[in-house]
Amino acid sequence: MRPARKRELVNGVRSDWGVSIRRACRVLELDTSTYHYKSRRREQAGIEARIREICETRVRYGYRRVHVLLRREGWEINMKRTHRIYNELGLQLRNKTPKRRVKAKLREDRCAASRVNDVRAMDFVHDQLATGRKIRVLTVVDTFSRFSPVIDPRFSCRGEDVVQTLEATCAVVGYPKTIRVDQGSEFISRSTCGPMRTTSRWTSPGQASPRITPTSKRSTVASGPSA
Repeated sequence: MRPARKRELVNGVRSDWGVSIRRACRVLELDTSTYHYKSRRREQAGIEARIREICETRVRYGYRRVHVLLRREGWEINMKRTHRIYNELGLQLRNKTPKRRVKAKLREDRCAASRVNDVRAMDFVHDQLATGRKIRVLTVVDTFSRFSPVIDPRFSCRGEDVVQTLEATCAVVGYPKTIRVDQGSEFISRSTCGPMRTTSRWTSPGQASPRITPTSKRSTVASGPSA
């Protein structure tokens, strides 16, 4: 908190509670010399107004370019003072990192499900028991009907467990055309792709998730967005 703000709080305490300056400063942990200090800084209303005018007309100028313009106009000011006033006026430029357009590109092939068993999304949900022991719940959802054919809670789940759960579920409700998954270790391991006889083409981490596309009862894996 800046000293000027603390002085305002001290004045507020004095007016509300009728206490002395020394006691109000002690309560707010402000030194009395700081409270009585009078700034000897030169009046800067003119320079503040000029900096604000420059930033209103040149919205992408930072404090360095503003400082160059001020010096050209004849203002006696150094870089540190320009930077301080620039920050006090709240004129800092927000650094915008260019967003990668990869996500939009990769979502082009995400087609909406048109019928049941067209697209299923599969992922893990994490929870904790009253005893503190953590569990993982394998959840599969049909994106068209929002029906969940399987919710399989386990304390630990490996790739073989995922395969067994999917085989048992698909034998009852049928095989989907597409299953969307992320790049979790249970979905990209050889134990998962091996029994299902898949061919993997994984995208780089952070861009998109793999997509398991079964053909009949055998599936292939293609790159695609996550669920």
